[in-house]
Amino acid sequence: MKTPLAILLTLAVAVPMTWFATRKLHTGGTISSTTSGLPVNGGRKLLYYQSAMHPWIKSGEPGRCTLCGMKLTPVYEGDAGFDATGGGDVVPLTQSMIQVINVQTAEAQVRPLKKTLQVAGIIDDDATRHRILSAYTPGRIQKLHVNFMGAEVTEGQPLVEFYSPTLLQSEREYRTLTGELRAATSLRLLQMGLTAAQIEALPQKPGDKLTSQILAPIGGTVVAQNVYEGQYVQEGERLFEMADFSTMWFQFRAYEQDLPWIKTGLKVDITTPSHPGRTFTGRITFIDPNFDEATRSTKVRVELENPVVEGRRLLLHRLYADGFVHLEAPDVLTVPRTAVIETGPEALAYVEQGRGAYSRRVLKLGRRGDALVEVASGLSAGNKVVVNGNLLIDGQAEMNRPFAEPTPAPVATNVTSSTLPATETRHQQPVYGRPDERLRYGGLVK
Repeated sequence: MKTPLAILLTLAVAVPMTWFATRKLHTGGTISSTTSGLPVNGGRKLLYYQSAMHPWIKSGEPGRCTLCGMKLTPVYEGDAGFDATGGGDVVPLTQSMIQVINVQTAEAQVRPLKKTLQVAGIIDDDATRHRILSAYTPGRIQKLHVNFMGAEVTEGQPLVEFYSPTLLQSEREYRTLTGELRAATSLRLLQMGLTAAQIEALPQKPGDKLTSQILAPIGGTVVAQNVYEGQYVQEGERLFEMADFSTMWFQFRAYEQDLPWIKTGLKVDITTPSHPGRTFTGRITFIDPNFDEATRSTKVRVELENPVVEGRRLLLHRLYADGFVHLEAPDVLTVPRTAVIETGPEALAYVEQGRGAYSRRVLKLGRRGDALVEVASGLSAGNKVVVNGNLLIDGQAEMNRPFAEPTPAPVATNVTSSTLPATETRHQQPVYGRPDERLRYGGLVK
């Protein structure tokens, strides 16, 4: 009989003590340490076990997190452990986790923001050096000195031998008149298409020469020939069209989001399929102030030299080309583009806080460069932002946030003794806990 009695006494003492220790261990959601400082393999001392997802859960024994069920991580002497401050906006990581996900950081700095804008456009001729030559008086094309399109001409070069009775009569009057009458006739000859040099040479012109020469107003390339020898023309009729291709215009459209970057003087590298492997360089000289509402863009002009190689210009008129605009902004606060997370309406970044903690920051972004992005607010110069592994950290933060939210204050049921029978008044007491528990028990604990 002594043995059964001893067993019963032992159980009577052990069971309550075990229950009390377990309840004490889990009181308040934080598990207290009981084995801290015990030696482990390698001579390092075990401080405690901690939940990586919910760092406020600690234990002195191996086990699992009481919230998520994740296995607790041992924290040894010399380890920083997980920082439980900051709630869901601070994510703690151990050194081993930092190495596994390869967390890398970069410093937010004030520096120039550079970007290369790729555009497409057409190479056109310089509109200020484009001329249409028309007949000033009625007459006949006696002879063509230039009789094909694509001919290269110089300024003042004879193009046509032109017979016009009206022009011939004015030339003879000029030779016979003097003083103010000659000056008035000189003005009329200028209106008929002769140059000042031609008018001064009229006294030496043979009297039996019936034609006058029409000269090239500019040097360039003949792009259109509208007359032939023997053709009669009327006043205002087109004879030739010429363009100066020594300087070309590369024109492209800049869209609304690119306009804060673009300004005159920027360098542009231009390539074209007709010259593979070769780059032409020019600078922006004009930005069209007339914004196109339909395409949300405006025209931008780049001037570039068009050299002559083997007797012809390299860049042809109306040629397709690609451009690379080298954009640059003044010194602004920037971070690498890989540091910014934009999975929703907000732009986020994670900043290293030390001791394995990374805090979540909401950013307001500005212009975007090739490798950097401008930060208008949310960071300061010198902050170390995560550029690799930030997506995993953000996922951990989303998982932590529901558990890190503050627990609402206990709410007592508003029940008075006047609304209850006298027999139940002794059971009245405040009820705490989840709403579903209060609903289940009708606001009373019995």
